[in-house]
Amino acid sequence: QVQLVESGGGLVQAGGSLRLSCAASGPAFTSYAMAWFRQAPGKEREFVAAKNWSGGGTTYAESVKGRFTISRDNGKNTVYLQMNSLKPEDTAVYYCAADLLGRGSDRFIEYGYWGQGTQVTVSS
Repeated sequence: QVQLVESGGGLVQAGGSLRLSCAASGPAFTSYAMAWFRQAPGKEREFVAAKNWSGGGTTYAESVKGRFTISRDNGKNTVYLQMNSLKPEDTAVYYCAADLLGRGSDRFIEYGYWGQGTQVTVSS
């Protein structure tokens, strides 16, 4: 029903920037809340950022506030994560997720659709 495909990951030096993209297919994209989560080796998946269905409500994890920006282009059915001032501790697989109820929370359980993930590696 809903498919999510991430792109834009890669290897970057500390202090650098990357922009992740997540292309969504499926009806009524504008009604979805979209989020990014990440999972580092040996750690649980953690919330990064979310934007609710209207695009006005945005939430960030404390660890990325001021460095990461989530945005969405409803005309392209795409959500982005601009990551600046990257740190080695940002190294993880980044996942895009969709909540069809449009809530935009930081709760993993509310997201029913997930992409396959894209690797981000930040070297020191």
